[in-house]
Amino acid sequence: MNTEELRKTADKLRLTAVEMVYRGGDGHPGPALSIADIVAVLYFDKMRIRPEEPDWEDRDRFILSKGHACPIYYAALSERGYFGDKVEDFHLRGLGSTFQGHPVMNKTKGVDMTSGSLGNGIAIGTGMALAGRHEGKDYDVFVIAGDGELQEGVCWEGINTAAARSLSHLIVFADRNGWQSGGTVTETIGNNNIAERFAAFGWHTQEINGHDINAIQNAIDAARAETKRPSVIVCDCIKGKGVPYMENNNAWHKGVPTEEQWKEAQKALGGE
Repeated sequence: MNTEELRKTADKLRLTAVEMVYRGGDGHPGPALSIADIVAVLYFDKMRIRPEEPDWEDRDRFILSKGHACPIYYAALSERGYFGDKVEDFHLRGLGSTFQGHPVMNKTKGVDMTSGSLGNGIAIGTGMALAGRHEGKDYDVFVIAGDGELQEGVCWEGINTAAARSLSHLIVFADRNGWQSGGTVTETIGNNNIAERFAAFGWHTQEINGHDINAIQNAIDAARAETKRPSVIVCDCIKGKGVPYMENNNAWHKGVPTEEQWKEAQKALGGE
């Protein structure tokens, strides 16, 4: 896909994610919309995957550490063809649904790791990258983590281990949108200096606009060119990106649009 196609795909995923929350009556739209551009580039341009063979052993791995943002993940998997025909109603978070409120490995095709207990994704990704090295594989492990969850100590255990083991096939995206469920990250933890902290742990570090398709592509290429260190791509993102009334409005960390708000979101994202 070219740049414009990827931009349109990202908004299409956003539209599906908001519809998923609207029809399901529950979910986290804000955290999902902030990472749509990253997910679009990964699943429609950069990741080595086979949707028709989701367990292909040489595929690149993906972990959504901020698992509550799963509507955008499910939208990408559906659009990419993991479920055959496009899913019309995900029944998000419904009892017995394939599409739970956090991704569940072995329940949903294409999900490489169960997530939702915040902070675990980077450490799990470290383990996956170690396993790949042990097995002589060259797959990359991509992780998307939120800036709020980086307060968890287990993140830094994984970050330290990945650097110590020189896991160059581990690439982490840090969604620096400035918010967590209870308020701003700055109010909670102080200086949101993610890049400085990763660099201090010995990681290859980049900072980009997380909504710039070309910047995301180039950052992935630069991370893959690094052969001695794990990489972090710190992405400045807008929570709720693409839907004006959700943007930078933490009330939409978790919330369900009304019918009128759903129509407004459709219009903003190029839907009917």
